[in-house]
Amino acid sequence: MARFCQAKAKYAENVVGSGISSFRTGVFVGSIVVIGAGIGGLAVAAALRQRGIAVEVYEQADKFARVGAGIQQSPNAVRVHRGLGIEDRLREVAFSPASSLNRDGLSGKVTNDHPLGSSVEARYGAPYLTLHRGDLHEALAAIVPPDCVHLDKRLTAIAGRGTRIELTFADGSEVEADAVIGADGVHSLVRDYVAGPEQPRFTGRLAYRTTFPAARQRGVEIGSSRTKWWGPDRHIVIYFVTAAHDEVYFTTSLPEKADWISRESWSTKGDLDEMRDAFASFHPDVRAVLAAAPEVHKWGIFERDPLATWSQGRVCLIGDACHPMTPYMASGAAMALEDAVVLARCMAEIADVAEAFRVYEATRKPRASVVQAGSSANTWMRNETNPDWLYGYDAWTAPLVVPEVV
Repeated sequence: MARFCQAKAKYAENVVGSGISSFRTGVFVGSIVVIGAGIGGLAVAAALRQRGIAVEVYEQADKFARVGAGIQQSPNAVRVHRGLGIEDRLREVAFSPASSLNRDGLSGKVTNDHPLGSSVEARYGAPYLTLHRGDLHEALAAIVPPDCVHLDKRLTAIAGRGTRIELTFADGSEVEADAVIGADGVHSLVRDYVAGPEQPRFTGRLAYRTTFPAARQRGVEIGSSRTKWWGPDRHIVIYFVTAAHDEVYFTTSLPEKADWISRESWSTKGDLDEMRDAFASFHPDVRAVLAAAPEVHKWGIFERDPLATWSQGRVCLIGDACHPMTPYMASGAAMALEDAVVLARCMAEIADVAEAFRVYEATRKPRASVVQAGSSANTWMRNETNPDWLYGYDAWTAPLVVPEVV
């Protein structure tokens, strides 16, 4: 908690804009490849194309799958959607919780009930939405032309050759580009190129998560809030993911033995009885939600140290590839979306790609580092919290920061 507060204070002092007049301005001209067609990868592709910059996206999956996961989009994320032109589409399908309700997991006592709904929209000019991750991904995919997205392309090698970057894929195909953006998540091969190989640390915790029809609920109401139930060493978050209130999502965090082995996968099936036993002492409303779940996925929670740099020459990173974080502030996707917009702005204003990448990092790194620390602390919203510094950010207008010369 102390590390989070210190990081937030330092961020508030240092995040100032100084313009970009010291750089050669102009739109970057050249071929750009994005590795990864997740939320961050599609968002940066859309933001670049919006500025007339051509881009090709390569994704290792052979198709897009609708994994049973919810996602929270705070006002700072919704502003990104607004600028990309998908806000209205998301509002039609998403749930708008009335509050961020925090309760003691055993007694049910309310520890914090932070208003969202119309209150948060009036304060920040954008709503707080919860929705199915698949709905967000589909909305982003719809604004990137299909012929720009190449599926079943698993990156196996990346190498710099003068002013060009060579990419090799598992199917034997090769591509050259003038710039590469790594949006390939926590297991990023592009990250290894930029910063060297590093193994993630298992936090000793895992998550169970799933979505299921609200009609399966018996004897308990989910309510109009997004609710987090806090236990001594574990928690569970529950909310609707549809405007119709017909689909429920929950995710948990609880201790797990140190020798439990799993890649950071969302698709590993979990044992329902094991999960329910882990929350047997929790409030009856929580137990009723868990009893209604037809299946769950089991996901190991890992951490990595912050990177010393986010770019190497003509290659840079966004989202989980450069600042992976635990999910406890529900801001991982929001940070990737903000990254995408700021990076696109830099490439549209600074002709030299390496300089554009450095300005992007100088602008984004302080903020992302604070959110990393806050997520790790896992105290967000448990008690009275002022989220102005997080929710009030606008990636479209935030000042770009010139990095200090060392």
